[in-house]
Amino acid sequence: MAEDARKDDGLPLHTALYLEPTYWNDRFTKEDHYEWFKDYTHFRHLILANVKPTDKVLEVGCGNSQMGMEMYKDGITQIIRTDLSPVAVKRMEEKSDALGYKEIRHQVADMLNLPYEDGTFDVVIEKGTVDVLFVDSGDPWNPSPDVVSRVEGMLKETHRVLTSDGIFISIAFGQPHFRRPFFEVKGLTWTMKWDTFGDSFHYFFYKLRKGTKDEKQGPSDPLPLQENSKVTFNLEHEYMDNEDYLLHSTLADDE
Repeated sequence: MAEDARKDDGLPLHTALYLEPTYWNDRFTKEDHYEWFKDYTHFRHLILANVKPTDKVLEVGCGNSQMGMEMYKDGITQIIRTDLSPVAVKRMEEKSDALGYKEIRHQVADMLNLPYEDGTFDVVIEKGTVDVLFVDSGDPWNPSPDVVSRVEGMLKETHRVLTSDGIFISIAFGQPHFRRPFFEVKGLTWTMKWDTFGDSFHYFFYKLRKGTKDEKQGPSDPLPLQENSKVTFNLEHEYMDNEDYLLHSTLADDE
């Protein structure tokens, strides 16, 4: 990626560049580690409440996050970590091997076309990866056709590779009212539930278990608030921790 496409801090000048593999290869070549939406310690209790040590886990869009390796330390060892960037995959594989985490596998894979058989995984997990698909969404209540196609494609692939009662975990800033139309698209048999975590800003820990959808449930039904959950509706997300692309992810790049 050309140098003039990035700010001094390495972030792209235009949010649409987050959809370009060349941006990520360039970034992962220079950047050793970055965590989106807090590190593992902030949501570890939610992982351990939903993922068993015997589960086969697929992490999509792993980037250079430590999440998969932290899960391994908690006894969740059957993990395949994937990313579209071969640079990220190679570097994380080297880190994992150096730590002796031999059971973790790293593979280059496109989350819109996963190279796995139907029903392969008990858990599919992502942190911040789906959010990237929304960076040029426009109006959050009426996202562009390209965004709808990308997000629905990713969710259908995730649903396909899960076992009949597998769970999809999505760790995100996207709020339930905006995510629900995607999570409940025709053909997906899961039901949206969530918890929150964080301090001044609350992130969402979505849990979607395959085979649990009530066919009578419709888009006009009330959102099922979870006990002790705090739902915020700050579209600007002033309290994001570091990376600032999400501040303007619903705006055009020239606004």
